[in-house]
Amino acid sequence: MDLNRRTAMAAGLGATTAVVTGAGTARAAGTKAAGPPVITVQGESAARTNIPVVRDRRASGGRLLALLTTERPPEPSGWYATYRVRVPEAGVYALTAVATAPVETPHTEAVASYLRLAVNDGAFTDLDHAQPHWYDSPPAWGDLSVLDLGEVELRGGTDTLTFRVDEKTVLDTTTAYVLTLDRFTLRLRPGHPALRTATVARHRADEPARLRLTLDGRARRPHPVRYTVTDHFGHRVAAGRTTIPEGATGTTVALPKDLPPGHYRVDADGVGGAFARLPVRPAPTGAASRFGVNAWAASLLPPSRLDEFAAAMRDMGAGWVRDGQSWPAVEPTPGGYDTAHHDRATRTLRAHGLAVLDVLSPAPEWAMTEASLPLPADLRHAYRYARRLAAAAPEALQLSNEPDVDTTRSTGDAHAAFVKAAALGIKDAAENPPLVVLPGIAQTGPFQDLMLANDVVRYADAWAFHGYPDPAQPGEPEFPGAADEQHALARRHGADVPLWMTECGAFQTARPGQDLTPAEQAVQARYVVRSMVEGLAAGNARQFWFAAPPLYDDGVWFGLLDRAFDPLPAYSALAALTSLLGAAHFVGPARRLPAGARGLVFDTGRGELVTVVWAPRPVRVRLRGTAYDIMGRRLRGSGPLTASPDPLYVVSRGAGPSPAPESAARTLSDAEHIVLAQRFSARDAAPGKEDGDAPAPYGYRLGRRTRMRVEVYNFSAGARTVTVTAGSPGGGWSVRARAGTRVRVAARGRAGVDFVVAAGSSVPRRVDRRLSFGAVLEDGSGGGSDGGRQVPGSVALVHLK
Repeated sequence: MDLNRRTAMAAGLGATTAVVTGAGTARAAGTKAAGPPVITVQGESAARTNIPVVRDRRASGGRLLALLTTERPPEPSGWYATYRVRVPEAGVYALTAVATAPVETPHTEAVASYLRLAVNDGAFTDLDHAQPHWYDSPPAWGDLSVLDLGEVELRGGTDTLTFRVDEKTVLDTTTAYVLTLDRFTLRLRPGHPALRTATVARHRADEPARLRLTLDGRARRPHPVRYTVTDHFGHRVAAGRTTIPEGATGTTVALPKDLPPGHYRVDADGVGGAFARLPVRPAPTGAASRFGVNAWAASLLPPSRLDEFAAAMRDMGAGWVRDGQSWPAVEPTPGGYDTAHHDRATRTLRAHGLAVLDVLSPAPEWAMTEASLPLPADLRHAYRYARRLAAAAPEALQLSNEPDVDTTRSTGDAHAAFVKAAALGIKDAAENPPLVVLPGIAQTGPFQDLMLANDVVRYADAWAFHGYPDPAQPGEPEFPGAADEQHALARRHGADVPLWMTECGAFQTARPGQDLTPAEQAVQARYVVRSMVEGLAAGNARQFWFAAPPLYDDGVWFGLLDRAFDPLPAYSALAALTSLLGAAHFVGPARRLPAGARGLVFDTGRGELVTVVWAPRPVRVRLRGTAYDIMGRRLRGSGPLTASPDPLYVVSRGAGPSPAPESAARTLSDAEHIVLAQRFSARDAAPGKEDGDAPAPYGYRLGRRTRMRVEVYNFSAGARTVTVTAGSPGGGWSVRARAGTRVRVAARGRAGVDFVVAAGSSVPRRVDRRLSFGAVLEDGSGGGSDGGRQVPGSVALVHLK
C-alpha cells in the first residue's frame, strides 16, 4: 500500500537546487553576506529523489517533500532526496530542518522515520539522537518542528547532501516510512572545527579504558585538547593534554589502568561526557534474573541504537526488558498481522541474553465500540492477537498497562474478561508458552478489586503492579507503600503467584535542553538501589525500573542514560547492585544496627551474604565482611563503616546457592476455557474513569428495567455446552432470563444468553451493587485447577441511574 498516491505529484528529477546565502536575511546566490553564511534549501528542490512533492500553502515555498508509504524502499538507494548546495565558504555548518520529528513532541503526536545523512561522497550516518533531543524541538507549523540535525563539514563550492529513509516508524494504525521536509538550513560555525564528543566505550574494570576525543570536522592544524576525568564523588582521577593531528577528526588517550568500578565524568575543553566502568564480575542475566528495565523501544530508541542498548542493559545486569508494541499498527485490519517491526526488537534483545516482557496495548479502533474502549468488543480478537504475540516467544506477556487510570468506559469486569481471553490465547500458542502477567495496576482501588473478584488470578503466572514515590514529597524519594498494599491484597485473594513490580522509578525534575544536575543524578543513583532492594525485601519476585533509555516528558526525567546515551550514575549504581547481589534472594533485615540505619541481607546464590545498608544521616555501623560503595568500589581499611544516604554493600560468607525466582506457566481446564462477559448497551455504559479519580458509583448505569446479555466464549478446540446462571443481587434488584440459559458454543465461538435486570422501588439511586453470573460446563474433560466443571464467573457493578 502506498499512502502517498492520493496527494503526491511527481518530483522534478535533476532540478537545480535553490540556494540562498546571507546572515539572517535572504540574499541572492553569489552575493557577499554580512557575516557567517546562512544557506536555506527548500525540501521540494532536490536534484534527485524518489520521494513525492506535495502542495501546502503553509510551506515556505508552497510545496514540500512528503513521504508516507508502507512500500519497501527501492534497493539499494532507499527512499532518498539528494540536494546540490552551492556553499560560499568551506567549514563546519550547523544543520537544522523544518520537518517532522521522529518522536512525539509537546505540540504534536505526529512522528516520522529516523533520517540518515550522507555529505558528498561520505558514508551515511544515522541522525539517531535521543528522545529528549527531539522532544525539545520548537514548533514550526502544523506537525512540523525545527529540528537540530547536528553539524556537517562542507568543502565549499558545490556540496551534496543526501537524506535517506530506510526504517519504518510506528503510526496510529500501521508502520510506514515517513518523511515530511519543508526546508533545511546550514549556518557556518565560526571557530570550528571544535571538539564535539569525549567518550569512553563501556568496559569492565579489568579492561583498558580509552578516551576518544572527536572534532566536528577535520583539524586544519594540530588541535590541542585538555581533559580531566572525575569520579562520581567529584575526585579527579585523571587529567592531561593531547593533540588531534592536522587532517584528523579525533584521537584516543589511554586512561589509568587502576580505575575502580563506578561512574566517571569527562570534561574536555568544555565538552562533557560520562562513562561506566563496570564491575569485573558480570551479573546473572536472562529469565532467572530479578532485575529488569522498561524500554518502550518503538518510541524511545532509534533502530540504529537498539543493538548497543541491549548490550548496555545486559552488561548492567538487567535480566529483563519490558517492552510493547501498538496493536492497531500490528493488526490494522482484522487478521492482517504485521509484527515484523517489533519482532526484530524482540530478537535483538533476546540475542543479548535478555528476557522480554511484552505488554498488550489498547485495541484497534475497528475492534472497539463506544462502550468497550479500549478493549475489543469481541474477545476473540484478544485471544487471536495474544496468541499471535506469543508465537514470537517472548518470555512473558503482560495483559495491559495501567488500565485502572486510563480515561475509558472499561470497567474491572470487562477488563477481567479481556484478560481471560488473552491469557487463553497465550497458553494455547505453544507447549511451553510465555508467562502470563496480569495488567500493571497503577494503584489499588475499585477497578482492581472488581477485576480480582472476576477470578483472573487463576489465569496468570504473575501478578503485576506499579509503584512510584510521591513527586510532591521533598528530599530523598521514599519507597512507596504499593508493594505492601499489593501483597496484602494478594493474600486476601489467596493468590499463589509471584508479584512483579513492573514499573518503579522516581520523578526527577529536568529542564529543556539539559540533563539532570549532579545533585539530581546522585539522588537518582541512590534511589535506584533502594527501590530495588526494598522491593525485593517486600516480597516482589522481580523489579523493573522505569525507564532505561533517555526519557524526558513534561519536565520530568526518567532514563538511566543521558541525552548522548551516556550512562548516568544510576546506571553504574545498578550495575554494582546486580553484580554484588547475584541471585538476590532476600534473607531478612540486618540486625544490631544503630538507630537511623537500615540494612537488608541477601543471599547471592554464590555462598555469600550481602548486607545493603544506608542511613538518612551519617552514622557509624559495624558489619563484618568486605565493604563496597554505591558504585561497587571496594573500600579499604578496617573498623566501623559510615552509613549515609549512599547505600553500602558488605559481603560475607554465607549459605549455599539459593533458589531462583522461577515462575511456572499454569495449565487451564476446559471449564476455564469458557469466558463470560456481561454486555450492556452504550446508554447503560459505566461512566468514564477520568484517570482513575472519578468518584463512585463505578458500575453500569441502569434504568428500572434493563435488557443485557451474558456473552459466552468458548476458547476450546471443540464445541461445548454451557448452562448460565444468575446470582441474586439482593437489595431490591432481580435478574431473570428472557429465554433458555443452556447454549451450545462452537469451538472458538461465541453465544449469548439474554437477561432482564430490574430495580425495585426500594433501590436507591447511584449506589453500586454486585451483579454476578456463573456457568456450568456440561461436556469436556473438566479437571484442572477448578477441580470440576464450574466456569469462572463474571462479577460487575450496577446502579440505578
